Amino acid sequence: MFPAGPAPRPKLRVLRALWALLVVLLAPWRLWAIQETQECTWQVVLNNLESVGKNDAIDHFVDQELYTVDKVFDLLVDAPIDPDEVRGLGAGEWERSWSCTLLGSGHLLTISLQTYLGFPYYLKINYSCTGEVSSEALVRKGHLTGLKPVVLVTFQSPVNFHRWKIEQLQIQMEAAPFRSPERCDAEEVCLMSWYTPMPIKNGSVVMRVDVSSNGLGPFIPNKRFHVNINGFLEGGRDRELQFTVGNELFHLIPQYFVNVPSRPLWYTVDQTPVLILGGIPEEKAILLTDTNFKDFFLVELSIDSCWVGSFYCPQASFTATIYDAIATESTLFIRQNQLIYYFTGTYTTLYESKRGSERWVRVLANECIKRLCPVHFHSNGSEYVMALTTGKHEGYVHFGTITDGLVSFQLLPRHWSVCSAILVVNCSITWATFIAGDYNLLMLVEIVGPASSKYFQVVSYDLVNDYLVVLYTIPEFIPDAQGLEFLMILGTESYTNFPMVPKGMSYNPYNNLLFIWGNFLLQSFNSENFIYLADFPKELSIKYLVNSFRGDMAIVTENEEIWYLLEGSYHVYQLFPSKAWDVYINLQVLQQSSLYAPNETMVTLFYEDKKLYQLVYLIDNQQGRLVKRLMPVEQLLIYQQISDEYVLERQGSHLTLSFSNFCPFTVMRLRELPNPKIYTRQERYRAQPPRVSEPWGFHSENSLAVYQGLVYYLLWLHSKYDKPYADPAHDPTWRWWKNKKQDQDYHFYLASNRRSAGSVHVDMTSYEKIYDLKAENELPERIFLDKGTSYSFSVFLTARKPEVLHGPSFQVLSPVDLAVVLADPHCIEAIVKEKVLVNLTSVLFRVKLSDKRSCFDQGISGHHLMKTSMLVKVLGLSGHCFQNTNQGPRMQSNLMVPVLIGCPPGKRLAFDITYTVQYNRAQNKHYFDCVKVDPEMPCFLFRDSGCPAPSPLPSPALPACPLTAPTHPLLFLWVFHLSSFPSLISPPGLHPSDPTVFYPFFLIQDLVTGDSGSFQGSYVLKVVGGGPTLDTIKEYSEEEIYRFNSPLDKTGSLIWTTENTMTTEDLSFNIMSHNSLGIEWLCQENSPCHDTIPYHIFAPEFFFKVLVSNRGVDKSTYCDYQLTFLLHIHGLPLSARRAFLILLVSASLFVGLVILYIVCCLLSPYMVKFCNILRWKINSIIGLESYYTYSTPSDGRAFSHSGTVSWRNSRLNSRVFYKGAEENKAET
Repeated sequence: MFPAGPAPRPKLRVLRALWALLVVLLAPWRLWAIQETQECTWQVVLNNLESVGKNDAIDHFVDQELYTVDKVFDLLVDAPIDPDEVRGLGAGEWERSWSCTLLGSGHLLTISLQTYLGFPYYLKINYSCTGEVSSEALVRKGHLTGLKPVVLVTFQSPVNFHRWKIEQLQIQMEAAPFRSPERCDAEEVCLMSWYTPMPIKNGSVVMRVDVSSNGLGPFIPNKRFHVNINGFLEGGRDRELQFTVGNELFHLIPQYFVNVPSRPLWYTVDQTPVLILGGIPEEKAILLTDTNFKDFFLVELSIDSCWVGSFYCPQASFTATIYDAIATESTLFIRQNQLIYYFTGTYTTLYESKRGSERWVRVLANECIKRLCPVHFHSNGSEYVMALTTGKHEGYVHFGTITDGLVSFQLLPRHWSVCSAILVVNCSITWATFIAGDYNLLMLVEIVGPASSKYFQVVSYDLVNDYLVVLYTIPEFIPDAQGLEFLMILGTESYTNFPMVPKGMSYNPYNNLLFIWGNFLLQSFNSENFIYLADFPKELSIKYLVNSFRGDMAIVTENEEIWYLLEGSYHVYQLFPSKAWDVYINLQVLQQSSLYAPNETMVTLFYEDKKLYQLVYLIDNQQGRLVKRLMPVEQLLIYQQISDEYVLERQGSHLTLSFSNFCPFTVMRLRELPNPKIYTRQERYRAQPPRVSEPWGFHSENSLAVYQGLVYYLLWLHSKYDKPYADPAHDPTWRWWKNKKQDQDYHFYLASNRRSAGSVHVDMTSYEKIYDLKAENELPERIFLDKGTSYSFSVFLTARKPEVLHGPSFQVLSPVDLAVVLADPHCIEAIVKEKVLVNLTSVLFRVKLSDKRSCFDQGISGHHLMKTSMLVKVLGLSGHCFQNTNQGPRMQSNLMVPVLIGCPPGKRLAFDITYTVQYNRAQNKHYFDCVKVDPEMPCFLFRDSGCPAPSPLPSPALPACPLTAPTHPLLFLWVFHLSSFPSLISPPGLHPSDPTVFYPFFLIQDLVTGDSGSFQGSYVLKVVGGGPTLDTIKEYSEEEIYRFNSPLDKTGSLIWTTENTMTTEDLSFNIMSHNSLGIEWLCQENSPCHDTIPYHIFAPEFFFKVLVSNRGVDKSTYCDYQLTFLLHIHGLPLSARRAFLILLVSASLFVGLVILYIVCCLLSPYMVKFCNILRWKINSIIGLESYYTYSTPSDGRAFSHSGTVSWRNSRLNSRVFYKGAEENKAET
C-alpha cells in the first residue's frame, strides 16, 4: 500500500528529455549507480524580497501585506495579460468597480481588476546529499540534469467559518531557477537556487509545503515543511525582528533543560501557527516556534509576575515558572502560579483590522487557577480553553471561548456547583475534557467521603440543556487481570491492593474513545462501560498522553518512560527504555548520527503528520543543543519482536539464528481506489513560472515578480468565483483567458523566436485548476460523505505460506481475516466481501463504506460536520506487520481514516443565468433586456404590454405582438404610460397586461471535481430585500418576508405568486422545483415594488434580493443550499392614479404644444412686419449717425464723400419705402 521508488515521471518537452538522456549516457555507470544510492533531502527556507539571491538569508513569516507588481506587468505590452481582457470587458463596455479583500491583507480596498499584486515572501529550495561536501555543486548538477522542484502549498481551512469560507485549497507550483547575483569568475554558475512565491490566503495562517521532484535528476524523497505566519513578531528599527510577547534569550543554559521533567505540548490540532512550551524552572520564559520546532526561540515573557495569596488561594511558594501553556490559532495562554494570561497575535489575514494585543492580558484576576486544560478541536467557529479553580469557586470550571482573537470566559455549571449537583459536600475537579461536537463537558471529580476516603467520578455536563449527570464511578483499587491483556470492568471482578489514582482524561472525537489515566489506563467507547488495560504496569504513573487522533497514542510516565498504544487493540508497548531502544541507539552511534548523544533529556513528545517526534536536549562534547528527532516507533516494534522471538537451530557444526514472523501475509496493498478529490474535497490549482529567453533558463527578479503576480491573480480568481451568478463555463480561470485563446499560437510564435515582451512568455495553459487527480496507493487523509454516498476500495493480502487442500482451493496456515471497525455504526455501515485468488496465493477484500442517512440534518457546506472514523485492521495482527519503504518501515494491518458526515466543502448553489434567459425567451416568445445592458446582471420584464391570446385560427384583424422593444426612450415611456390603460391601446381580441412568467433555473456546482448540473431538488424562494436602485436595497424583516412571499397573506402585499400547489408543512411558503410552472410578478398595492417611481425617462425597475434555500424541503442531500442573489426586473406598472396623473400631464403638455404652434402660425405675419419696421428704424438711426460723423465744412473731399453717403442712404430709404408700399398695396 506504500510503494517504494520515485514518483511517475511526467511528460516533458523533447529537447529537455534528450538533454537528460545525453547526460545519463555520458556519465560513468559505476559513478551513476553510487549516486543513485545516496540519501538526499530537500531544504526549504523563507526569503523576503530583499533576500532573494543571498546565500545564507533565512526569514520568518511576519509581513502579511501585499505589494504591487503592476510596473513589471506594464512592460508586457504584447502578452496575453491584457488588463481589459482580464476584466472581461468587451467593446463599448464600462468597468464595474469591485470591492474586494486582498489576499493576505485583511483590509477592504477597492482596486481595479488589472492590479497585479505580489506576496511578501519566496520559498528558496535547495537539496543536499549524504557524503557530499558542496551543496552548490549538487544544485548545479541537478539543474543541468533537468531537476525542477515541484512545490505543493496546502492552506489550512480557518476556524471561524462564519467569516471565511471553509475549503481545502492547494496550489502546485514549479520552482524557477535563479542565479545568485554574486560575482563568479571561475564558472558560469557559482550559486543558484530554485524559487517559488509563498502565497498567503485570507483566513489561513497555517500552510503545509510539500516539495517533490519532477522525476529528473537524482532521486529525492518527498518532504513536508510547515510554513506558518508568526503574529507575535514585528519589524522594529532597521527591519530587525522583535517579539511582542517578550524579549528573546539567545543562550540555552543547560539548567533550563537538564534533569527537568518533560511537559506536554498543548495546541488546537491543525490550526495553530505558533507553538509554545513552558516548564523552564524559575524562569518566566517559553520556547516558541512557528515551524513545529524545526527552529525555535527562547523568549522571556513581559508579564508582571505578581502572586495572589489569601485564605482561599492556597499557595505553598512563589515561582516564576510557566507551568501550563496552550496555543490556539491566534492566541497564547499561560499559567504562572495561580494566575493566567493571554496574548493575541497580529493576524491581518484573520481579522478585518489589526487586533493584536499590546501586552499580556491578565484574566480571571480574582480567581485561583490551579490548572489549564486544553481543547484540541475547534467547533462552531471558535476555539476553547478551560481553567480549573480552587478556593471559593471550587467545583466550577471557567470555560473560555476564543473567536477572532477575542477571549471571553463563563462559569460552568451555570446555576450550581458540581458538588451541589452530585449531592456531596467536598469535591474537587481534577481534569476537564470538552467534547466540541456534542457541546458536552466531561469532568473528573475527586470526592472526599465522610471518613476522609477519596473516590473519583466521571461527570457529564450538557452546555445546551444545562443538565449534569454522573456517568461512571471509578473503582477504588486496581482490578486483578489475572494474566489477561485487558479486563472488562463489570463490578464482579477481583481487585488488588493498589489504589486507583486518576490524574486526567483524553478523548478522541473520531472514534469516541475516552481514556482515563493515572497509575492505570481505562478506555471506553461510550463513556459508561470501561475496559482496564492490564499491560500497563500499576507501579508506574502516567504524566500525560499524546494522541495522534489517527489511531495511535503515546504515553509518558512520571519517570520519563515512553509507552505506545494502537487504538482498537489492548496491548501496550514499552518503547523507552527497552532492549529495542538499546539496539536502535547502538546502530545510530555506529552511523555517527548527530541526533543522539550519551547525555540527553527529553523536553516534550508530540505528533506531526501522523509521526511521533521528540524534542530532546543533547549534551555532546560539553555543548548543549535542542534538536527535534523522529521517534522510530515501527523500528522499535520490529526490534522488539526480534529480541523476544528467536530460535537457535544447529545446522551442521554451527548454530543459526531464526526469527518467528508473526505476520501471516507478505504485503498489504490497496487497490481500486476511487478518484480522491470527490472524497478529500481538495481543490488544487497549478501554476508554472513564466518562460524566459535566457539561454540557461535562469530567471531574473522581474520574471520572479511576474510569477508572483500570476499566482496572486490565480488565487484571486478563485476567491471571486464563488458568486451567485454562474459563468457560462464552470472554471474560475475562464474569464482570465477567454478573449485570448485565439491568440495562443501567436504568443507561442513570439516566445519561440525570443521576441516576447520583457523576455517573458506567459503560457495560458500553465495556470489552471486540476480536476483529474489520480488516487495514490493509500487511503486518503480524510473522507467526506454526503447523504447516502459511499466509498469503496479493495485490500489485497498476499499470503506468506499457503497450503493447497482439496484440489484448486487453498487455505492459509495463519488465518487472515479483515475487520472494519466503525466508531458510529448507527450512522455509517461497511460491507466486506472476500475473494480468494488461488493462482496468486492471495485474498482480496472489497470494502464499501456507506452513509445510512440517519445521523445528520441539513447544514451549510463544510459547517458542523459530524466526526467519526473507520478502522481497517487484520484481526490479531496490530503492531506485528510492517512494510519496508525507502523512508523506513511502515506499519500495516491497522489503517484508521477519519470520516466527516454532512455537507462536504466546495458544493454550492448558483443561479443559472444563461439557461434562464434562453428558456424564458423560448417560453415567453421574447426577451426584453434593460436599455443599459449589464452582462453580469441581465434584466427580466415584469409583464407584457399586450399580446394576442393563443388561437388556433389566425386573425388578420389583430396586429402582431412585437418581438422587439421600442428603442427610443420617449417612445418606450409613452407606450409604458399607455400600458396602464389597456382599453386605450389594446384592440378587441387582445389580452391586455398578460403576465410574463419568470422561470428561474439553478445549478449545483462542485468546485472540487468541476461537475456542474441542474438542481433537481426542491427549494423555497423568498424575496428578502429590494429597492429601486442598487444603493437603496433594503433588508426586509421576518414579518415583511412572510407578507411579501406567503400565499396565506391577506393584506395585499404579495410580490409574486405561482401556480404550484406544493407548500411547506405549515402552508406558509410555496415549494418550487426545476419543473415548476414559473413565477408571476404581482407587486400588489402594499408591496414595496408597487407604484415604483421612475428616476429617468425609462420604465421603472426594481432590484429584488432573492433567497433560495432547500432546507426542510429537499431530502436528497445533507447540504443546506442557501443562495442569495439580486434579480433585476424592469417594466414595472404604475398605479392607476399615478398613471392617470402622468397621462394628464403628458396630454396637457401635448395640447399646450399644439396650441402654441397654432398661435405662432397666426401671429407670424404681424411679427414679421413688426420686425421689418424695427429694423428700418434701427438702420435709419445708424445712417444719421454716420452722416454727422463724416461731414466736415473745410474739406471738399469730405463733403464729396458725405454727399456720396447721403445719396446711398437716400437710395436705401427709397427702396425700403417702395417695398413697404408694395406690401401695403398687396394687402389691400
